[in-house]
Amino acid sequence: MFDISQQMEVFPTTVDLKRIDPSLNMRRFYRMSVQPDLFGGACLVREWGRIGFRGQMLIEQHPDEGRAVNALMKLAATKNRRGYQAFGNSSETTRNSVVFMDAADCGGNVDVLHVGEPRR
Repeated sequence: MFDISQQMEVFPTTVDLKRIDPSLNMRRFYRMSVQPDLFGGACLVREWGRIGFRGQMLIEQHPDEGRAVNALMKLAATKNRRGYQAFGNSSETTRNSVVFMDAADCGGNVDVLHVGEPRR
């Protein structure tokens, strides 16, 4: 019925964030991606550090892709509250964008995360 290769992803598998504050000499990045592992599960790969430098990496193992995506979305919401913003043009919402409402923002604040293309 549906061509799998053309079906859009509902949940992101990669999120790239940045936080820049020149007054504090702060230039940080935070990158998260969900990748399959060799045992049928999924890993949430987290990379962070100063923009222009290598940074650090942490790999979290999850039993399935759904739980890894849930962890990614929860972490992205936390980073968004701390001032991180999505890479790219925030004025245009593309097929790889995710719109979510933060539970703490019940006043109607909606955030858009622009999701990066998967690594090759």
